[in-house]
Amino acid sequence: MKTFYITIASLLFFITSFAQNTVSGKVVDNKNNPIPAANVYIDGSYDGSTTDENGNFTFSTELKGSQMLVISVLTYETSKTPITVEECKDKTFKMKESVNTLDAVVVTAGTFDAGEKARVSVLKPLDIVTTAGSNANIVAALQTLPGTQTVGEDGRLFVRGGEADETQTFVDGIRVAQPYGATTNNLPTRGRFSPFLFSGMSFSTGGYSAEYGEALSSVLLLNTRDEEDQEKTDISLMTVGLGLANTQKWKNNSLSFNAAYLNLEPYQKIVPQNVDWNKPYQSLSGETVYRNNLSNGIFKLYAAFDASRFDINQESINYPDKLRVNLKNNNFYLNSSLKLNLANQWQFFTGLSYGYNNNKIALNLDDVDNKENASQLKLKFRKSFSDRVKLTFGADNFITKFDENFYDNQSSFDYKSGYDTNIFASYVEADIFFSKKFAAKTGIRFSNNDLLNETALSPRISLAYKITKSGQFSFAYGDFSQAPRQDYLKYEHSLESEKAQHYILNYQYSKDRQTFRTELYYKDYSNLVKYDTDSPQYNSIYSNNGKGYADGLDVFWRDGKTFKYLEYWVSYSYIDSQRDYKNYPTEVTPNFIAKHSLTLVGKYWIDKLKSQLSITNAFTTGRPYNNPNEIQFMNGKTKAYNNLSLSWAYLISQQKILYFSVNNVLSTKNVFGYEYANTPNVDGFYDRRAITPTADQFFFVGFFWTISTDKTDNQLKNL
Repeated sequence: MKTFYITIASLLFFITSFAQNTVSGKVVDNKNNPIPAANVYIDGSYDGSTTDENGNFTFSTELKGSQMLVISVLTYETSKTPITVEECKDKTFKMKESVNTLDAVVVTAGTFDAGEKARVSVLKPLDIVTTAGSNANIVAALQTLPGTQTVGEDGRLFVRGGEADETQTFVDGIRVAQPYGATTNNLPTRGRFSPFLFSGMSFSTGGYSAEYGEALSSVLLLNTRDEEDQEKTDISLMTVGLGLANTQKWKNNSLSFNAAYLNLEPYQKIVPQNVDWNKPYQSLSGETVYRNNLSNGIFKLYAAFDASRFDINQESINYPDKLRVNLKNNNFYLNSSLKLNLANQWQFFTGLSYGYNNNKIALNLDDVDNKENASQLKLKFRKSFSDRVKLTFGADNFITKFDENFYDNQSSFDYKSGYDTNIFASYVEADIFFSKKFAAKTGIRFSNNDLLNETALSPRISLAYKITKSGQFSFAYGDFSQAPRQDYLKYEHSLESEKAQHYILNYQYSKDRQTFRTELYYKDYSNLVKYDTDSPQYNSIYSNNGKGYADGLDVFWRDGKTFKYLEYWVSYSYIDSQRDYKNYPTEVTPNFIAKHSLTLVGKYWIDKLKSQLSITNAFTTGRPYNNPNEIQFMNGKTKAYNNLSLSWAYLISQQKILYFSVNNVLSTKNVFGYEYANTPNVDGFYDRRAITPTADQFFFVGFFWTISTDKTDNQLKNL
């Protein structure tokens, strides 16, 4: 009998040791709404189930004790919760929405993104070259966005009350010291870079990341392509010159280059000009990008050169004879970068750049020769602690050496000026996603300028909150500083950096090829440079007593959905800005600011004609100018500016395109401002001369031929 009881007891123990335990519960979101179709299982096993339409689940397991319960479902973060199997009955598990989904919040205050990798793309890379009036000029295309000012006699980027040198340009995260072509007074320039090698860009009109410094107003980030899809050759025959581009591709490497020769002399013999050229603009330029795709990253080497010449006789109200300006410019830029993905969610980036610029200028009998050597070394680390927290920190070192020699051949007066500066900066910045709807980017930048003997700390913060699936608000604040411009530092080294504070409130809506955004901003300027002469001179008295402000409203609407074959966008800007700087006697609106700006861009594909028609109309109200015949300073106002441009691209065959464009179709007589005489005439009145465009219109005709592996690729996307 005793043996019988022992046998029964052993059998019961054996059965209970393999008894099934039931695990049950409910899966909900942060609002306690049930989540159906979630996968629920014990880590390391095949025991699990799927939630029903009410979020409930139940399954049996032979496992016991402490285990890890895993819950996963699309658009939510995977949850791992420690449980005791025997006690896990009817428990509720709350899921967090994933911050990596396409409709998650993204910080947008002050930033326009373009490119394939942009979450919300306001411009496309193609827009740089397909927009009428841009003429493949990155800067001209950006001037169709709100927040920019059209300053036709200059051609550079003026952003939200800031001058052109307050915007810095970066290629693959590395600064470009000389981003614009050489020019002279009232002769517009253009950006040095061809858009064909870039896959995307980010244009910040303010409140930008702590990663970037030495820019009071904005930064332009250009990103070269990581890889090419095929080998090809592009040939361009134009009324202004010739172009050739080629891409070679190997297993893990690729090499792209483009070269261009421009000569405006034949064109200007046909089309009348408003200026007197001895030798019209000529240039030989080229760019190349080498890419090596590594197993855990990418190495890039980018190089660009530009040699340009022109000889012009310029009018002046203060001289009976024209002033001859004979300019020769040579520019070279080299940029190398390495990006690696390391273990444990670490990412490493390093880059090195070198820029050389040399101007040889003959001003009547005087000679000016200046050289700038500029370099940057950059290190950056990024650590992803989770999908919700990412930390970035790094350091920059900028070295600039500028030398200028002015020689007066009549008096044998020889004056040398220049400066050497070293700016070291470091920063730390955190991206924090509190939820799918709420995110923050906060950081601080430290910089030290040895020439000015000063140190600065600049805090930056951006917040974004998503109110609907397609709409969100963003806010940005930041302190920004920038060393005084070259024109001042070459004469005076005891100045301080100029400073600005940015406050930006942004709303953006984006859905189904439609984007609307509006932005309010306020900028407070301090430490602006003042001097006591008509222009910066070696004997001027300089100070940092200047100040100013800029506030305004920017509105942008882009629609590629409503009308078949038509894509268009509308930009509007209102700005109220005043400054007391330079030699201004009081605080007034500077002469480069128009209070209202409106731009309309449209692109229409005509299927039957195999053509793309593009139209751009830019309108601004008048800009201030100073009339010495009036008592009040800067009291004049030019007439409104209007420029209607058209372009037409015709697909002759799959790989051959004929392209035509014209700027200022209506031949509007635009006036940018006035130059007044230094002394009054016999009647006590100051005479003046209008500052107008170099030509009433600009016509362009080109033939573009692509030779590619697939025999279908063409340059329509580049026109």
